[in-house]
Amino acid sequence: MDVFLKVVLIIVSIGLIAVVLLQKGKSAGLSGAITGGAEHLFGKQKARGMDLLLSRVTMGLAIAFIVVALLVAYFA
Repeated sequence: MDVFLKVVLIIVSIGLIAVVLLQKGKSAGLSGAITGGAEHLFGKQKARGMDLLLSRVTMGLAIAFIVVALLVAYFA
């Protein structure tokens, strides 16, 4: 049981790292501040959907990470 939970924890950790690295930053520096208004005015529907999906996957993996980490600590 202990080895299984540790393997699941490693898989969830790698998935969480990958999903976080796939997300774009909320502010892209000075160029993002200048062009961000145009994107907001004209809209970015495809990118918005992908950002929403990545956000939900990140939340799910974060919750799974916390639960599995607590289970590993409990059984260790």
